Amino acid sequence: MDSKQDCLKFLRELIDTTIATVDKDGNPQSRVIDVMLEDGETVYFLTARGKRFYKQLQENNHIALVGLKDNKTVRIIGEVKQLEDQHKWIDKMFEKNKYMNNVYPGDARYILEPFKVECGEMEFFDLTQKPIYRKTFKINTEESTYFNKKYVITDNCIECDVCKATCPQNAIEEGSPYHIMPNHCLDCGTCYENCPVNAIEDPY
Repeated sequence: MDSKQDCLKFLRELIDTTIATVDKDGNPQSRVIDVMLEDGETVYFLTARGKRFYKQLQENNHIALVGLKDNKTVRIIGEVKQLEDQHKWIDKMFEKNKYMNNVYPGDARYILEPFKVECGEMEFFDLTQKPIYRKTFKINTEESTYFNKKYVITDNCIECDVCKATCPQNAIEEGSPYHIMPNHCLDCGTCYENCPVNAIEDPY
């Protein structure tokens, strides 16, 4: 998947994703949430006002979303926004997702509140390739906060070839200094732990 649109379509076709939040005590919480819509720019979902998930979103609108199929993963980390015109959005989501009428028949649907990912970053991760392939995309932001931390080989590199030889994905190129190809890196830290001169920066 080489485009943001492909990744969003992947999540929409998958429908079932896991969304994680943090509760008021700082404990991680997660649940399966359906992706109701995508518009080429972001994804939309909903939840009921009585649920703890809704209350957590009110207290802290940061989420982590992940969908997985056939060893291909799309992750989103960012901020969500509750949508205005609740009835309009709920009706639209129920029209596109007919099964929801069995869960919330009639006007019961209006206990739900619609949300969208307002801004953040998205990553596609494909374990079916060798080397693995990953690519990041931005959602309504110019910042790169979540997925920009990478292992980097510094000018202290002595070109000994140890990192290249130990990399499980052959994601390191020869050069002065050697170079880690971020789109193929697992972020496992093998190169970092094996470098004899500590020439690799730990991004974490």
